[in-house]
Amino acid sequence: MSASAYIVEAIRTAGGRRNGKLAGWHPADLAGEVLNAVVDRSKIDPATVEDVILGCVTQAGEQSFAFARNAVLASKLPQTVPAVTIDRQCGSSQQAVQFAAQAIMSGTQDIVIAGGAESMTRVPMFSNLSLHQKAGIGTGPLSERIKQRYAVEEFSQFSGAEMIATKYGFDRAKLDRFALESHRRAASAARSGAFAREIVPVKVVTPGVATPGVAVYHDQDEGIRFDASLESISAVKLLREGGVISAANASQICDGASAALIVSERALKRYGLTPLARIHTFLVTAGDPVIMLEEPIRATRLALERARLQISDIDLYEVNEAFAPVPLAWLEALHADPEKLNVNGGAIALGHPLGSSGTKLMATLVHALRARGKRYGLQTMCEGGGIANVTIYEAL
Repeated sequence: MSASAYIVEAIRTAGGRRNGKLAGWHPADLAGEVLNAVVDRSKIDPATVEDVILGCVTQAGEQSFAFARNAVLASKLPQTVPAVTIDRQCGSSQQAVQFAAQAIMSGTQDIVIAGGAESMTRVPMFSNLSLHQKAGIGTGPLSERIKQRYAVEEFSQFSGAEMIATKYGFDRAKLDRFALESHRRAASAARSGAFAREIVPVKVVTPGVATPGVAVYHDQDEGIRFDASLESISAVKLLREGGVISAANASQICDGASAALIVSERALKRYGLTPLARIHTFLVTAGDPVIMLEEPIRATRLALERARLQISDIDLYEVNEAFAPVPLAWLEALHADPEKLNVNGGAIALGHPLGSSGTKLMATLVHALRARGKRYGLQTMCEGGGIANVTIYEAL
């Protein structure tokens, strides 16, 4: 890799619970807010942005029809700035960062905004499938050829999470303890102001209601349970009889948006920008689509090999908490240090806004590295279809 890609800004909205404080925002407008924040904080000329790459998983309804382009049109960026929408499932905006880095490192572009947005309130998960099913349109995403190849009727993330728990011998008690620790770490981070640098406050919007004289801003993740206890988590009903996964040890439905400014060394010098981090190494791999969520393990091993680093060289890790068995299996397989994992909590406490989660986790990781005076951070996501992205960052 002859050229480098640098992160100048990395920001996110605070997560909004389903029907919570972000429910009044059209997702294109919410995405436009983080685009504006990147421009405002970096003080770059909006016209210098050469592309916007946004992740979004459920591209239906308000998130359909060139969603990233609509986000640009809802922002202060000029209409001359192009945009593209990425769907790599839960890794969509992490992939957006990697595509941006590829553009920068190839020398074809100097300034790109990567990010993502998802309103799981206004565009419910799987609605791009379920509405077709209700209307009797088509037969679904899996063709008969795929079903025959894998001897399944569907690929299910819920089944995959249960399969991982069985494979690694995780019982419900272990998963619930992990979930409790996620809430405890997130609560501690929120109380200490650890998220202040990465969160962009946004006004609470109530459709059809006039804005009050004093605006109310959303600046704290709604999903954190400051009073979480093992008893309350363990009391939540299991998703399937005889299983170990519940809503309490899985990621929360969440509304949110996030973005990062990715630039070349030439742009740093030309515009006097100060980088937060350098994108050190990245890759994407794919494996078994049935167990689906185990691929981050293999992807991490390959990324470390490519980076010529050991897991012990990595100071902090962000492994998306789609379901508690995923980061727990990753820890066990990589012999990684649990004290370095998701140090400010994860998606079990903070929420998982699908297409936004990649740059959301990246923002948290980069700012956590800098706050602790650490060097290397590794981020990975399990993704639908058995795919996984890994990105290693070097804080500057």
